[in-house]
Amino acid sequence: MNKESAVLERYSEGANERQESLCCPVNYQVDLLKILPEEIIEKDYGCGDPSRYVREGDVVLDLGSGSGKICYMAAQLVGDNGMIIGVDMNNDMLALARKYQAEMAEKVGNDRVQFLKGKIQDLALDVDLMESWLKSNPVTSADELAALENWKLKQSQQSPLIADNSVDLVISNCVLNLVSDQEKQQLVTEIFRVTKPGGRIAISDIISDEIIPEYLKNDKQLWSGCISGAFQELEMLQMFQEAGFIAVSYDKWSETPWQVVEGIEFRSATLTAIKREQIECVDKGHTVIYSGPFSLVVDDEGHQFPRGERMAVCERTFNVLINEPYKDDFIAIEPSTEREPVPGDVPAGTRRPASETKHANYTNSDKSPGSCC
Repeated sequence: MNKESAVLERYSEGANERQESLCCPVNYQVDLLKILPEEIIEKDYGCGDPSRYVREGDVVLDLGSGSGKICYMAAQLVGDNGMIIGVDMNNDMLALARKYQAEMAEKVGNDRVQFLKGKIQDLALDVDLMESWLKSNPVTSADELAALENWKLKQSQQSPLIADNSVDLVISNCVLNLVSDQEKQQLVTEIFRVTKPGGRIAISDIISDEIIPEYLKNDKQLWSGCISGAFQELEMLQMFQEAGFIAVSYDKWSETPWQVVEGIEFRSATLTAIKREQIECVDKGHTVIYSGPFSLVVDDEGHQFPRGERMAVCERTFNVLINEPYKDDFIAIEPSTEREPVPGDVPAGTRRPASETKHANYTNSDKSPGSCC
């Protein structure tokens, strides 16, 4: 039995009978659990609460949606204009989540949740469609296998399960670690592909403090138990940053390890990040002041912000810094008068003379220089 089969088997068992070893203690938002069926709560397995990052109107994608608990929690937060998409490969978990779909639609006011069968490392492939195609086109030869691969490629390109740039928030709860090491890069790339420019991710997962040796990775019980497939803590940050995300950080970090195996600490953490807007940089005179406490910070694009100095930034960077998670660290100064836009990014380390920012609009008024109250 390979790792993928071991995972499917273990979570099928978890869909039929609760498996205590598959979950960490988590303090979920109790008010969102009140209307959920007990079976969904009982047979959910996770290590964090990514529903805390959901905003009204969001299109939310839950990777490895399992019993549907996080999806149904998020459905109470997105409102009438939002939508929740759960993706899972386990038939028993999908059946459990779909079992209560009509009941939950009545409770939240509309049917804003859907569950799709797919691999989280290949969000373009519609597995339900593929299985339907295979019933009429069984694979018994090399030529038929080639036909299947051609069908998969065409389907993924023409009608992907999750479209490019279509999701406001990608969430996941203790599932990324179940993807093989060989497919983790593809997994992160797929998350980047489906996230809208300006969209966010909130990934609750298990991370390790050290590199996990191969013999532990080959232990199928440890792997299917969300342990030996964990990202190493620095590796996870780097992989999402290299995929193109910005503001990559651990927003939640469990001080106490969930488990310790051969001296390696495995703990729950929630990684958050933003997909940068895909627009050209234009210098229109925007300025920011980094308020501290560090003497200098550098963002993911190489912009340098010495503490207390008026630094020139392009409009795109300015719009990033005035929002979460940066806004509490920067004083944002909009141009006082219109000026001729200069195409291109502002060179790193460029100061904006005070003479150019007089009478400007300090949008972070609580930190405005000279504020007395």
